[in-house]
Amino acid sequence: MKRSAAFLAIGVFLTACQVDYHPYDTRVGGECGINAKNIARIEAATAGRRVVRFAVISDTQRCYDETEDAVRALNRRDDLDFVLHAGDMSDFGMKAEFERQRDILNGLRVPYVALLGNHDCLATGDEIFEKIFGPVDYAFTAGNVRFVCLNTNALEYEHNTYVPDFGFLERQLAKFPATAEKTVAAMHAKPYTEQFDNNVAKVFQYAVRQFPGLQCCINGHGHNFAIEDIFGDGVLYYECDNIAKRTYLLFTIDEEGHTYERIAF
Repeated sequence: MKRSAAFLAIGVFLTACQVDYHPYDTRVGGECGINAKNIARIEAATAGRRVVRFAVISDTQRCYDETEDAVRALNRRDDLDFVLHAGDMSDFGMKAEFERQRDILNGLRVPYVALLGNHDCLATGDEIFEKIFGPVDYAFTAGNVRFVCLNTNALEYEHNTYVPDFGFLERQLAKFPATAEKTVAAMHAKPYTEQFDNNVAKVFQYAVRQFPGLQCCINGHGHNFAIEDIFGDGVLYYECDNIAKRTYLLFTIDEEGHTYERIAF
């Protein structure tokens, strides 16, 4: 079962502390629908722009102090349009983990969006994620750049659900906005990792390459910074450190293409 692994942690959790609710309760407290709200802010603030700058953080599970420090560091900048979280806010898919991470990230001065990570899928985690953040596959436009954000955690669904969802990719390509000229694909697990459905890795890459002006792909999951041309076709995959390494990636997309920096905080 997809959810079985997470329940191994329940015994340890419950003996370590007293709780007055089930840790996998899906009744969320506080703000929900965050991605949609923040996408509206991003699109309004960047409309007509031809230069977009955004930061990427990832794999913040259990690293609450480091995430708070990252928020403070990002808030010191005055040149960001938004922040992208590349997945794994939670470690065990528990509601309290998502709520605490959300409350920390809500301290950002700029809007942020979140991707679904493999740990976020454990137990009822994917249901909680969808309540707090929204659909696991989504897209938005910042300036003239279309961001296509994908669930690629196929292993957590035992390959009985379409992950990645090629129908979603097909629909996004068919209705690609006239105002967008470039594309960034973002996901938690990149092709040829244990989470990805590697039977369709090359088909996935073909589908992604159909998007206009593909700049790069962005992922988390590996916990270590890396840049890789996985398929030898010139499309670079940028892997973000986990937040425990106290770094984030800064991307600028302009008329010349894209540039990046790895910044310690």
